[in-house]
Amino acid sequence: MAETYYSDYQLSVRYSVHRSTLWRWAKIDPTFPQPVKLSPGCTRWKLSEIEAWDASKSQAA
Repeated sequence: MAETYYSDYQLSVRYSVHRSTLWRWAKIDPTFPQPVKLSPGCTRWKLSEIEAWDASKSQAA
């Protein structure tokens, strides 16, 4: 099955945060998935990693 990728805009809508918040999370939170550079000017997050991160956060709560 093909991997699905989300942009920073799509994730900002998903979490109701500003796009810059996602980049800050990626920088300071070692548990937050790191973005993948697909090509120059195109950086995305793997949906499978985001869903795994969501699951780990809900289990910890």
